[in-house]
Amino acid sequence: MMSVTRPYQLTDLSDLMALSATTNCADPRAAYGWLQERWGRVAPVELEPGVPAWLVMGHQEICRIVRNEQLFSRNPHNWRLYNEGAVSPDSGLGPMMFPRDNAYFADGDKHRRLRAPLDDGLAGLDKQRMSRLIRTTCAELIDRFADRGRADLVNDYAAIIPMLAIAGLFGLGPEKRHELQRGLLALFGSGSDSQAGNETVERILTEAIRERRAEPRDDLTTAFISHSNLANDYEIQQSMVLMISAGYETTKTWIAQTLRLMLTDTRFAGRVRGGRMGVDDALDDVLWRDPPMANMPARYALADCEISGQHIRRGDALILGFAAANADSRVHTEDPWLEVGNRAHLAWSAGPHSCPAHRPGRLITRIAVDTALHRLHDVILEIPADQVRVAPSPWTRCPHRLPVSFTSAGAS
Repeated sequence: MMSVTRPYQLTDLSDLMALSATTNCADPRAAYGWLQERWGRVAPVELEPGVPAWLVMGHQEICRIVRNEQLFSRNPHNWRLYNEGAVSPDSGLGPMMFPRDNAYFADGDKHRRLRAPLDDGLAGLDKQRMSRLIRTTCAELIDRFADRGRADLVNDYAAIIPMLAIAGLFGLGPEKRHELQRGLLALFGSGSDSQAGNETVERILTEAIRERRAEPRDDLTTAFISHSNLANDYEIQQSMVLMISAGYETTKTWIAQTLRLMLTDTRFAGRVRGGRMGVDDALDDVLWRDPPMANMPARYALADCEISGQHIRRGDALILGFAAANADSRVHTEDPWLEVGNRAHLAWSAGPHSCPAHRPGRLITRIAVDTALHRLHDVILEIPADQVRVAPSPWTRCPHRLPVSFTSAGAS
């Protein structure tokens, strides 16, 4: 039974857990559990020193928030601390939480207008062509290290595949990939280099827009430029930022976490160590236990209200704790027989802002994992499972490294 401490005001900055403590740790469920034991399903946390927010960890509570745009806005202009200047303009939170002219940060009619180019672009994807491209990409990446007998399945593989796939859809050449990848890594890290990373990403995309205006091609950059819903180059650029950054980070994390699971959990690894469950089961298990976005920024209360016993003031920021909500006993049990077919997880959120790209994301992730398990024989993780560390971020839990060894392609 939870023994909670209430009431609390976000103006009180004493004794708050950092949000990053729920992601940069060995046991996120224990961290979320500690918060719920003390505060209940809505807990005060610190985004960075001096910047508090509410972390919403209940499944029903998150669904209430994401389905009510009239009370909970996605627009950061409604964030009280941002308007008061309490968040530094140079804050590492900026690229993830400051206003942008794209669908992620808009509500109502503006959100629908800015989301349409993303939905249209995704609907127009040739799935068979995309599948062939991804399979070829995965095979070529593995060929690069197959003779070594060793690889890092994050930096040599999982981090590269979605960048090549998604950047390719926008017509971005391989010469831009590494620079774009470094910029996105910094952006999602929300650290001291976050703003610089964001500037790198925006510069690369601005150059792509200029090139496609001069020479249109059959790619998503050209499609965004010609879409009637996007009013100017800034909206085009920011819509590209949204689609590329969200698609890259979430898919990279999903691939890496699924590979980690297949290599370390005896329930899975059907082709690794005789486990009973396969790739699709592992993909779904990751969505429940380690979703690509563990904590999602943000909603802003448009009026005073109460959520799960906590008094939320107008202008308060609410972070959606998807990983915590997926463990909510009201929707998820530990009984595998009761969980067959359960798709109530919030890995893709819900409501008007639910992720539009979960199907292409699954396509990329499944092919990447399946190809690695087919092509790498006798593969084993070279470090104990409990020594797998995650890349620093308050939002995601992507393994930093997955060093593996396997029978090299040249072995007899």
